[in-house]
Amino acid sequence: MNGITGEDRRTDLGKLPAVRRSRFGSRSRRRVRALAGAEFALFGRNRSAVATALLMPLALPFSVRPAIAGADLKGVHLGTLMLTAAVGYSFLFAVYTSLVSAYVARREELVLKRLRTGELEDMEILGGTALPAVLLGLAQALVLAVGCAVLLDAGPPRAPWLTVLGLLTGLLLSAALAALTSAFTPTTESAQVTALPLVFVSIVGSGIALPTDLLPHRAAAVCAFLPLSPAVRLVRAGWTGELTAYEALGTVLTALAWSVVAVFAVRRWFRWEPRR
Repeated sequence: MNGITGEDRRTDLGKLPAVRRSRFGSRSRRRVRALAGAEFALFGRNRSAVATALLMPLALPFSVRPAIAGADLKGVHLGTLMLTAAVGYSFLFAVYTSLVSAYVARREELVLKRLRTGELEDMEILGGTALPAVLLGLAQALVLAVGCAVLLDAGPPRAPWLTVLGLLTGLLLSAALAALTSAFTPTTESAQVTALPLVFVSIVGSGIALPTDLLPHRAAAVCAFLPLSPAVRLVRAGWTGELTAYEALGTVLTALAWSVVAVFAVRRWFRWEPRR
């Protein structure tokens, strides 16, 4: 009678769930952006955190340059190793250590507890808090990669998709490990102490300060399974093209396995309220 058939009604009704899901996703994105904006403003006010996140990844690669230059690099270009070191330090300092402090500070100030009483889901809170550091780490890694490629004659990447996978897995895993480390950090002042073991182990064993090729064979085999080793290896392999398809698949699967373990551990042990 009004020109709308039963088939038209069924078609319109079938579209409703998709519209609702879209609106829900839009609201979720707005909430995460709002929280990330507040976190970015707070991060900018913390001068020590800004200095650590921005200057450490820039300075540390050049501090290890003499050791790299004096080693037997087995045909690997110095610029490629410096690039890998710079990106690895971005994972550790721009993302990991800064987020450990941020999560602990928000927890001790009861910010996380208050956020959970609102509309925000747990993963939105964790993601919104981590987003500024992850974006900073990504921007820093890209700038360092371009700088090393041009200034140190590293050249363009031979397998850029490996570098992209390495950047994404390294950034996401660094954020997840920061959330997990914060669960075992009692105060904001002790955040740098509890973050130190992973920082030290990753610098020495994950191929950041020195290539794992320079380690004894058994030690290199063990270090290949450290949390950030797959991401660092993928970043380096993107420039050198040294990984076969089989080796690249194994490295990606190892990185994904660590990501799954880290997310599960965060869901299980992350603390939303101050330790008593």
